[in-house]
Amino acid sequence: MSYVEVPGAKVPIRMWTDPATVDDGAMQQLRNTATLPWIKGLAVMPDVHYGKGATVGSVIAMQGAVCPAAVGVDIGCGMSAVKTSLTANDLPGDLSRLRSKIEQAIPVGRGMHREMVDPARLYGFPMAGWDDLWARFDGVAESVKFRHERAEKQMGTLGGGNHFCELLIDSDNSVWLMLHSGSRNIGKELAEYHIGQAQKLPHNQGLIDRDLAVFVAETPQMAAYRNDLFWAQEYAKYNRAIMMALFQDVVRREFKKAKVTFDPVISCHHNYVAEERYEGMDLLVTRKGAIRAGSGEYGIIPGSMGTGSYIVKGLGNEAAFNSASHGAGRRMSRSAAKRRYSAKDLEDQTRGVECRKDSGVVDEIPGAYKPIEKVIDQQRDLVAVVAKLKQVICVKG
Repeated sequence: MSYVEVPGAKVPIRMWTDPATVDDGAMQQLRNTATLPWIKGLAVMPDVHYGKGATVGSVIAMQGAVCPAAVGVDIGCGMSAVKTSLTANDLPGDLSRLRSKIEQAIPVGRGMHREMVDPARLYGFPMAGWDDLWARFDGVAESVKFRHERAEKQMGTLGGGNHFCELLIDSDNSVWLMLHSGSRNIGKELAEYHIGQAQKLPHNQGLIDRDLAVFVAETPQMAAYRNDLFWAQEYAKYNRAIMMALFQDVVRREFKKAKVTFDPVISCHHNYVAEERYEGMDLLVTRKGAIRAGSGEYGIIPGSMGTGSYIVKGLGNEAAFNSASHGAGRRMSRSAAKRRYSAKDLEDQTRGVECRKDSGVVDEIPGAYKPIEKVIDQQRDLVAVVAKLKQVICVKG
């Protein structure tokens, strides 16, 4: 579908979904966002749903301002995927051992490594910039300095919620590895600190929603936020790189005879800020639950833990600020999912997938998410499908 345009106070709201299917809370958030004095455009992806301040699944282009809540609290969160030389025929009938090995290598939930992972020992890890990342930690907000050791030990860990490590098979029977995670606790604390700082500023006092508070250009508060934001985005990128290297090490060891090789890793993040130019304007574009989909750029759009995922190529649609959805998107809240579904429902909906099937992850049940096929269909003018994948192992925290 092409987009549907809904009137907004300062800019029209371009929606790549049927507005009638968006719940009232999320629609109100979109209308609130369109009132911001600095806004120059608002594109809404088909996975849109209610979030803090700004909806998940929205792309907000502003001139001379950034809204921390429009980035999200998991700064730099994103996905990585890699095609392997393995085929479905190489996999054992019982995948529980492989799942266990992945969980041993990559801490999940609130877990962390006993010591910081030494990336120099990881095969093919991109070391450029690693030392600089940690040297710059001294320059981030004073409020998180005491988290230094924890940030080191959480580097290369999954977290909980909708984060995952998966082993998947594509339509040609090739095996893929995929993972989804972000900047862990350090990114969350930086985001919450800066949202609080923005809410105190005089220019934000008249906003319709205090969670939409912004920093404006050429102020010390904006400079401090951008410094911490870009640091957390880098942290998230390295977090995924270490996890992917650990994941690949597990696969190499478990399939020694196959001498596994890997294609280049595809990576994209979906809670971040980028400086981009549209309609002759230099804009600050925030993607919250949305990936960049410039012409020819690879992206990853996963479904839920019992459905398929997609590797895509961007079509460079400037009406959407070269963006696409970051996944299926929730159709009900976590609390609503827990009320509606049971562990038995989860077992039924994830049949054929080696994964947790207990009450602790019922809020991640496929039924709590929008159908990924429909979400993909609604953005045919944003991305082209390169490969469809189906998970056979899903690791969650």
